[in-house]
Amino acid sequence: MTIRVFRPERVLTLAVPLCTALLCGTASSQETAQEPAPAAEKSVPVFKDGQAQVVDGFRKQMVKQWLWVETNFDSDDDGKKDRLHVDVWRPRATETEGLKVPVIYETSPYFAGVDQAAPNWDPKQEVHSEPPKRKPAPGAKYGERPGMIAQSEVNTWVPRGFAVVHSSSPGTGFSEGCPTVGGDNEELAPKFVIDWLNGRAKGYTTPDGTEEVKAEWCTGKVGMMGTSYNGTLPLACATTGVQGLEAIIPISPNTSYYVYYRSNGLVRHPGGYMGEDIDVLYDFINSGNPERREYCNKKVRDGELLGNFDRISGDFNDFWAGRDYGAKLGKVRCALLMAHGWNDWNVMPEHAVRIYAAWKQKDLPHMAYFHQGGHGGPPPMELMNKWFSRFLYDVDNGVEKEPKAWIVREKDRPSSPTPYADYPNPEAKPVVLHVAGDGLGVGSLQLTASPGQKPQTLVDDVAVPGARLATDEKSEHRLMFATLPLTEPLHLSGTAKLTIRLASDKPAANLSVWLVSLPWTERARQTDNIITRGWADPQNHASLRKGEPLVPGKFVEMTFNLEPDDQIIAVGERIGLMIFSSDRDFTLWPPAGTKLTVDLAGTSLELPVVGGDAAFTKSTTAAK
Repeated sequence: MTIRVFRPERVLTLAVPLCTALLCGTASSQETAQEPAPAAEKSVPVFKDGQAQVVDGFRKQMVKQWLWVETNFDSDDDGKKDRLHVDVWRPRATETEGLKVPVIYETSPYFAGVDQAAPNWDPKQEVHSEPPKRKPAPGAKYGERPGMIAQSEVNTWVPRGFAVVHSSSPGTGFSEGCPTVGGDNEELAPKFVIDWLNGRAKGYTTPDGTEEVKAEWCTGKVGMMGTSYNGTLPLACATTGVQGLEAIIPISPNTSYYVYYRSNGLVRHPGGYMGEDIDVLYDFINSGNPERREYCNKKVRDGELLGNFDRISGDFNDFWAGRDYGAKLGKVRCALLMAHGWNDWNVMPEHAVRIYAAWKQKDLPHMAYFHQGGHGGPPPMELMNKWFSRFLYDVDNGVEKEPKAWIVREKDRPSSPTPYADYPNPEAKPVVLHVAGDGLGVGSLQLTASPGQKPQTLVDDVAVPGARLATDEKSEHRLMFATLPLTEPLHLSGTAKLTIRLASDKPAANLSVWLVSLPWTERARQTDNIITRGWADPQNHASLRKGEPLVPGKFVEMTFNLEPDDQIIAVGERIGLMIFSSDRDFTLWPPAGTKLTVDLAGTSLELPVVGGDAAFTKSTTAAK
């Protein structure tokens, strides 16, 4: 056990009158929240076992202030550079003792409120047809007066010797500009806040004034964190390569808006948000100045978003490419601690896994924490504390030398992950499985191919939910193929891949795939039965950018990934591959009756099995 007292260089800071908007009638303020402390005491950061400790002086005495940071862009075209509403929570010692501290920074389009009544698209439409018109959104309420933006992370990090900063995204709350849902201003906005913290950008007491506010209390080192959209923005900011951003902890981040709203060419909705698309999210977050909303709606929502998102074909295009952070990692320089849930069907695991893999290729500090739950779920506090202590305070705690992957096993608490050398598990190898037998019942999923298999046909019916398809002993609406019951646990780690040869009796059709554990059981969480999922548009069998209408009865072959996973399948369970057409929870809802015919000889599943073929064979060998 080691205890370290960190004594940063002492510098004097400019005293600012203590004031609140309520008492002084101004739109910008600084105020002190404190409990009396002995005059002789000095508060300095303390570290124990490589982690920042709570210091009473920091916990009891805080300075709060809000301000506007000026950017170099004018996204609402009003002739003025957009300014961002920012708040600061910091130890009072930064005001009275010249203490300099690093920053934990969270930015969001949600802080100022959202339009909960923003309508979704009606999913009832034929695939590749003109969608029904979406109803207009009533609009989010605009705030009454500016002030402190949020309290998230304050009680965790300020007592440990960090400042906490929040900002509202452009066009939300009291931040100027237009919301763009992944546009360039979302990447640049937090960069300018970090520039202000480093003295490279200007902050002001009001959105239109000239009185400056400086961050002389900041060391210049910044860590960003947040969940969902708030986890997306640290990654977006990191792509700018801004100096001072030393570490990020994105939790369930959306790393590509195409991956969020489309899947292998298919229009596919986030789990729990049927009918949502990128224009819906725009309406949801549009909480900025009502005087600029009509202009922003016309320019961004009705022009850029609706003009390019292509809800008919679902093809990838330059619009979606510009909202893919995985393609913008050339300038990143910070340390990454990624967190995600394997059963997150809103922002799916692919988002985190693809970025984590890219970070490894850049040889930057990286670590991943994955759990078996759904959306959200931060890493254990000890891990986050070590991460920020190491990269923001330069504490030599060796966290970057610890195991790269921390995975919560199926029955463990989120605070007790199992360490692994990396993700995917380095011992995982691809195992190719073939389908055979009657898929309308339950056919076989096996290592050896069975020659002479005849094609089998399923009939689409979106009214039948996936859970029912998985539990029916026989169904004309899906094909099911399963392994033998496992005699030993089987560890899957990585991304499964399906190759399928199929034909449709119509020019367009949905294609959905679930990998399930059988028998399906009624458990506390239905997702416990689902290993992973995947969706694709057969029209995009040759190109993601340009689909082509299917010729009825003509077979096409396509290969696509299912969502990544790390799961140990228990003894007695069977791994089932379920192939069907429309997925009621995720795809469009076309009229029933489309027929998909699957060529079993041209269909195979590649599973990432720890131990490879030998482990699979051992786990599926009938017990003697």
